[in-house]
Amino acid sequence: MLAKTKINLNKIAIVYNSSTKSLGLVRQLELVYKFCKVEEAEIIVVVGGDGELLHAIHRYMHLDVSFYGINSGNIGFLMNPVIVEKLMDNLQESIISHLYPLKMQAESIDNKTYTALAINEVSIFRKTNQAAKFKIKIDQVERMSELVADGAMVATPAGSSAYNLSAGGPILPLESNVLCLTPICPFRPRRWHGALLPFSTTIKFEILESNKRPVNAAADFQEFDNIKSVLIKSVKNKKIKLLFDKKNSLENRIIKEQFNE
Repeated sequence: MLAKTKINLNKIAIVYNSSTKSLGLVRQLELVYKFCKVEEAEIIVVVGGDGELLHAIHRYMHLDVSFYGINSGNIGFLMNPVIVEKLMDNLQESIISHLYPLKMQAESIDNKTYTALAINEVSIFRKTNQAAKFKIKIDQVERMSELVADGAMVATPAGSSAYNLSAGGPILPLESNVLCLTPICPFRPRRWHGALLPFSTTIKFEILESNKRPVNAAADFQEFDNIKSVLIKSVKNKKIKLLFDKKNSLENRIIKEQFNE
């Protein structure tokens, strides 16, 4: 959902990574603007790349703040360019994109349970040189009895242009309200390229021969070892607010990405 931003200029915090470029940009910003503590903020400005923004969202989403990324990394698909003197103007005119995370519940072969949220994707992948083997259930109905592959992932619309795209999955419009289930280097069945599923779908991966063919699971950057099952579902009661420059909304970026060579 897209909406205009209401800005309290006294309630803006800044976080950043430790790269030379980020530190230099932060110094410039702090010469012009006064930032508050993160705990007092309504908006958190994140300086870095997409990875830094994802880490910041995971750290601070419980504060119910909006996030505005400034790119000092490489691709920066979720980030905005910056002209230091125009930061506050850009914030005041920015567009809000509402994102909803995925919840992953993974169970290990020694019966430990791990729970994590993902903004981009939940993935499973082989831990050794042997391919992973697993079955797929959709809303408790078995839809694939055996997939042999390097792994698979479930991506949100916001994450569909990242790892999912590299694995051959489609880019999803932000408002599509669907999830993308994409295999990673599938061996059997060879012609299966994945599925598009309603956002409310519950997906379960059950690992076959998990001792012989060990599998790890990840929710964005959080990784868990030796998994025997993964349950994935969307979380509609946790809304993440990302801010984008008016002329370059996330929705427009996703559309543009589909026509890039």
